[in-house]
Parts: sequence; structure tokens; C-alpha cells
Amino acid sequence: MKKYNDMEITKSPRITKLVEALYANMPEIEADRAYLLTESYKQTEAEPIIIRRAKAFEHILKYIPITIRENELIVGSATKAPRGCQVFPEFSYSWLEEEFDTISTRTSDPFFISDETKKILHEVYKYWQGKTTSELATAYMAPEAKQAIDHNIFTPGNYFYNGVGHVTVSYEKILSVGYEGIIKEAQAAMDSLKASDMDYVKRHGFLEAVITSCQAAIDYAHRYAELALEEASSCQDTARKAELLLIAENCAKVPGKGAASFYEACQSFWFVQMLLQVESSGHSISPGRFDQYMYPYYEADIKTGRITREFAQELMDCIWVKLNDLNKARDAASAEGFAGYSLFQNLIAGGQNKEGVDVTNDLSFMSIEASMHVGLPQPSLSVRVWNGTPFEFMMKAAKLTRTGIGLPAYYNDEVIIPALVNRGLTLADAREYNIIGCVEPQKAGKTDGWHDAAFFNMCRPLELVFSNGMDKGVQISIQTGEVENMNSFEEFFEAYQKQMNYMIGLLVNADNAIDVAHAERCPLPFLSSMIEDCIGRGKSVQEGGAVYNFTGPQGFGIANMTDSLYAIKKLVFEEKKLTLSQYKKALEMNYGKGLDKNVAEKVTMEIVQKLVNSGQKVTEKEIADIFTIALNGGISKEEKQKYENLLDMIAEIPKYGNDIAEVDEFAREVAYTYTKPLETYRNPRGGQYQAGLYPVSANVPLGAQTGATPDGRLAFTPVADGVSPSSGKDTHGPTAAANSVAKLDHFIASNGTLFNQKFHPSALSGVKGLENFISLIRAYFDQKGSHMQFNVVSRDTLLDAQKHPENYKSLVVRVAGYSALFTSLSRSLQDDIIARTEQGF
Repeated sequence: MKKYNDMEITKSPRITKLVEALYANMPEIEADRAYLLTESYKQTEAEPIIIRRAKAFEHILKYIPITIRENELIVGSATKAPRGCQVFPEFSYSWLEEEFDTISTRTSDPFFISDETKKILHEVYKYWQGKTTSELATAYMAPEAKQAIDHNIFTPGNYFYNGVGHVTVSYEKILSVGYEGIIKEAQAAMDSLKASDMDYVKRHGFLEAVITSCQAAIDYAHRYAELALEEASSCQDTARKAELLLIAENCAKVPGKGAASFYEACQSFWFVQMLLQVESSGHSISPGRFDQYMYPYYEADIKTGRITREFAQELMDCIWVKLNDLNKARDAASAEGFAGYSLFQNLIAGGQNKEGVDVTNDLSFMSIEASMHVGLPQPSLSVRVWNGTPFEFMMKAAKLTRTGIGLPAYYNDEVIIPALVNRGLTLADAREYNIIGCVEPQKAGKTDGWHDAAFFNMCRPLELVFSNGMDKGVQISIQTGEVENMNSFEEFFEAYQKQMNYMIGLLVNADNAIDVAHAERCPLPFLSSMIEDCIGRGKSVQEGGAVYNFTGPQGFGIANMTDSLYAIKKLVFEEKKLTLSQYKKALEMNYGKGLDKNVAEKVTMEIVQKLVNSGQKVTEKEIADIFTIALNGGISKEEKQKYENLLDMIAEIPKYGNDIAEVDEFAREVAYTYTKPLETYRNPRGGQYQAGLYPVSANVPLGAQTGATPDGRLAFTPVADGVSPSSGKDTHGPTAAANSVAKLDHFIASNGTLFNQKFHPSALSGVKGLENFISLIRAYFDQKGSHMQFNVVSRDTLLDAQKHPENYKSLVVRVAGYSALFTSLSRSLQDDIIARTEQGF
């Protein structure tokens, strides 16, 4: 039996200093990239867009300020300020200008922005009016799709306002041959072209852009080599001087040439990771199988004595810190959905190779150790699990889970590999999958997955069934009939399916419009140079250059829709305790509960605005009366009691998440209303749509746009996250909840499913607690569940952290497919995490 080195390594004092420096101040928005981008664009207006993109990248890397932070061993920073961020006006800009005066004080992910930066960006933005991908995408969308977005049925905000991300490039190729090797490959492809080829213009332009971009990356690293030499020349600390000289030596070589040592490989990796996020604002640039492509360099250095395991661990820890240095500013609404300053850089350890052999190695364990040492949200560490996973590795992962930082997430090879093969991947490629962003699987270096392409709220089409396609007085969807006239559950469920199908079609229209806009206005030659087979096909990733092309929007609200439809089936059509008309009235009245004060104010303003728009005058007293009605429900005590009784009846109906076969089989059918229609569509890159069932953290802000649902959920409260049961409804323990979730078809949701569980820390105490925990994961995966992730933190701790955030600055929790500092989250998202069922064995 193979032995694994599971010895714990003491954390270097350097790492503590790096982390403290990283979080000393609020993140800051900087204007250097936007200014340089615009400067270049003004100079290249007559040239093809792919050339303009490459020249802009070159111009940015030539002149953007560079810095080596104190104590760093791995260098390269996109901003002068730690955790700062650049901005990307080519994708969108108006939201930031509108938030100049509020972005530093907003509740989710605030950023400092200086008056000087505002002034520079204000001037820069004048150039971009009418030139962004978001504006072009809007112009391409069908009116019905734009209307559906405006009415919060779905939101395609990720790529709508930002660059394309959600990708893992071929890191191993850069480690092996460097960008000089890529340039040679592109030059050879260019030399083989004939001017008479029908696609010569496109191919030649793309290959030229690849060469320009890769040379820019080499030159950028050389700037760091020069800076390190300059700092070394004046450094009085002998030890630091030696470090700077070695940094200079590394940067003079990589990523231009192939790496010859583990240290060089680490530095080369970081330049790739960081520069991808200078070219584009797309997040979820995921390192993938770091333990696999880095291992040959580590193994060679260990065998020759060139490096100690302790120093190798320190280098990895430094990379883990650097991954938290990268940052991104989003608009206020998106910040609510992605709260926690997360970039979703998913790094996965363990699993199989293309021959189906387990390849867990020393770096797999050290990846977990690095997350223990750093204790920060990035990377979003994941582990692959199958029947060949070593027990020692599972125990190491479980120990990390027990720390309470929400890492790692666990993924099931036995589901994900066949699911990917079913989508057209070769078995060898599927076996080498990694995870992107939250929970999305793909083959690294070959895939443009367009994961996380939209959030689809499955609760909203049910509202449209009750309203016959109306929303806020507007006909936004098809008419499926008045519910009062529906005589069977089958008729009602069919109406829901029709509303779902119609809105899914509009989602596809919106996503395809955005897809085309990115190809036309913002192709990414640097990214494309590291994705097969862009060079061979002579086209960028955005134009379909990748081997595998998908679009993966995610649906959420499975638990709410299961419990809602099942309650209607039982209470209305089987037990006949009330009518659909009565249910409709109860939903409109929010079960007599009235509204939250903030929501009541919002609703009041909307009503008043409609009255004013219709020409009516509204007095202050009338406004106060509208607010009182909204706040209190405006009903009598007798009516309130009637709704209380209905809520009691709903509470008695069996719920998803308790291992009840009839309910769980029903949940499977409800999930199919999203997953099956979606896979019938194609995208502009020639690829297939595939469903994901996860919300990031959008279940909270999008729940705030959703009325009451028939499962007893009150209006404007969070929707259930991922495929997890609704908070507090899974009352039969963690195994029962896992058994329910496992009955969903995780194979068809090949863009990923997300299953959250929360445990009290005592549940994982001691060796027995860890063994029970591992048994839970194994049992769930044996039943073909795809993914599990955990919070191990007590409710009391979270409540105290809300009251005294100053005492919990380093408290990291699992949010959705990622972890974040708890105190950085909005109050509503904190409340949602606290409300999750606290399990124990």
C-alpha cells in the first residue's frame, strides 16, 4: 500500500505577516488599467478587434505600476494596494460611475475609491459610451427577454456586465514550454497559412494577437526581474537581499521559458493566474489540479535535495495568500449575489488520472495544509472523492472541514465523470476534470464552459401560474389559464411547466446575445493561447476555438418548488382543504404577515410612483396609510387567524429533505422542469446548454424579489440554496437530508449541483466524529450525489459575530460554492447562513 506524507508542517511567520498586511485596509479601486486600455484603444481604432485587444493588453502590461510587497516570495500584483482591483470599462462602466459616492459605504463588498481615481475614470468613461459588450448584448436581446430580466425571472448579470471567466487554462503547458513555446506554435501556424485561404484574415489576425499577448506577458515578468534587482541593490537585510535576487532570477526566466524547479513553477503559475485577470474581469479563473501539474517539479526537487518540504510548503502558502490579493468590484446588486469579495478560484486535489488510477500525492496533502495555514477564503479548495481515494486523504480533508472555514468542498468522481462523458467528453478527459468557480466541472485547457451564465429563479414561474402570466400589472409571459378554473393537479403542474419552458427560452436568448457580444467586442487572445484548440482553429475562445463548448446557467429554488407543488397537490387536490383561489389570495396577502419594514417602504414607493405616473396626486397621509397596510397586511384578526391556520396545515405536509420517498421522487420531477428543457438548446459557439442547480449566494437577494410561495415561505425572504432542503425543514438528521438530495438526478445537472450542510463543532470532535463525517460523505456519494460542502460553526458563534464583528475578523464560513469572511457579508446573507439547519450525528 502506498504511504502518504501526512506530517503537519509548522506555519512560517512570513505567512502571518503577509495575511496581516493583506487585510490592513479596505480594498481600493484603481484606475491604471482603465486609463491605459482607453489610451491604446484610441490609437488602434482602424484595426481589427482581436489586434486591438492584444495591443491594449501589451500597452497595459508595459506601463501599469508594479510592486513587490514586503516579505513576498511569489511576486506579481495587479494593483498597488493589497486586495485592490482594476476596472474594465470595455464590458460595462455606468454602474460604477453611478456608485462613486456609495461604493465605500454599501453593505456588501465596499471599496475605497479616491477622488483622483473618480476623476480619471469619469474622463475615461466618456470614450466607452456605446462601445461596451453589455450595450451590444442588450441591443441583441429580444424585447421579451429584456422584460423577463426587468421582472426578475432570471438575471444574466455575470457575463452581461463582466468579462468571460469560469475557465481553467493549460497551466502545465506554460510550466513546460513557457510563452516562448506558445509563440513558436502560433508562428508555425501562421507560417502555414496562405493569403488565398478563405479564413486567412481571421486566422492570421488571431495568431498575431496571440504572439503579441504572450510576448507582453514575458516582458511584464522581466519588469519584475528588473524591480527585484533594483530593490536588492539597496536592501540592507542580507536574507531579504538574497530572496530578491532569487526572485529576479526566476522572473527573468519564467513564464517566458519552461520551469526547471518547483520555485520557478510556482512563480510561473502565479503570473499566468494573475495576468488572466488583467486581460479580463471574468472571475472563477480556477487553478484546477494544482497538485497534479506542479508535482513533477516538486518531486524532482525533493529527490535531488534542491528543496525541503518545509520551503515547498511555504511557497504554496505564499501562493494561497496571493490568491486572496486578487479582487473584483461588482455593482451593488451583483455584490449581494456574490458577497464576500470572492473570485471563486477553485483549486482541486486528489482524484484519478486519465487511466483511472488514483493520483493523490504529497502536494494533495500540502494543499490542504496550505489552507489550514492561511485560513482565508481563496483558493476555494475542493477534493475529488471516489472508491480509490485514500482514507488518510479523507481524514486530512475532514480535519480542515473541522476548522470551520468551510473548506474543502467534496466532489464525487462516480457521478461527474459519466455526466461529462454524456456531454461529449472523452473518458480520458472526463477523468481529468477539475471544478470551476463554485461547483462546475470541466476539462482544463480544452473547455469554454460559460458556467454560471445566469441565475434562474424557479419560484417566479409559479407566481406566473397564479397570475396567468402577469407581473406588476404587465403581461410578461404566456397565459396558462386562470387557476380558479384548473380542475386537477396535472393541469396545474402542466401550467407550471409551460411557464418554465417559456422563460427558459428567453434565458437562452439573453445568454446567446451576450455570448455573441463578447465574440464581437472583447475576444481574449491571451486566454485563448492557453486553450486547445484555439491556435489550431485560428479563433479565440469567444468565437468557438475551444474543443468543448457549453453554456451553463443555474436554476435554484428546488426545495421551495418541491414543497410548494407538493403542498398544492395534497391540500387542494387530494385533501380538498382549500381551493386554488384561496391559496392565491393567501399568497397575495403574504399569509397575513405583512411585510418587513424595509420591504414595506420599497413597496410603498412603488405604489406611490405608479399612482403619480397615472396622474394622481398622493398626499402624505395617503402615503402613510399605504405604508401601514403594507407593513401590517391590512387585515382583521379573524383573517390573520385564518392564514395562521393555513400555515399550520402547510407545516404538517411532508417536506423535501427528510428521506420520504414520495416527496423525494416528486423533487426529482420538479428539478426536471428546469434541467430537461435547457439541454435542448445550443449556443453560438456550437456547444450545448447544460443545467446547474446552485445559487452562489443569489438565493438571498433574488428571494428578496420573490413573493410568498405555497410552501409557507413568506414574501421577500431567501429562497432555498442549491439542492439543499429549505432551512429548518430537514428535521430528521443529516443522513436523511443526504438521502433525499441523492434522489435528484445529479447526472443531468452536469453544470454542477450544490448541497450545503451545517454542523455543530461537537459533531466532528475526536477521531470518531471525523469517521462519522467521512461515512456520511461516502454514503451520499454511494447513492450518486455529486457534491457536498459544510459549515462547522455553532449558531451562537455566528450570532455573537453579528453583534461583535470586531472579535471575529478572521471567521471564515461557507456561503454557497465558496467561502468568505463572515463579517464581510451583508446582514441578510449572514441571517441566511445562521438559519440553516444545525445538524449533529
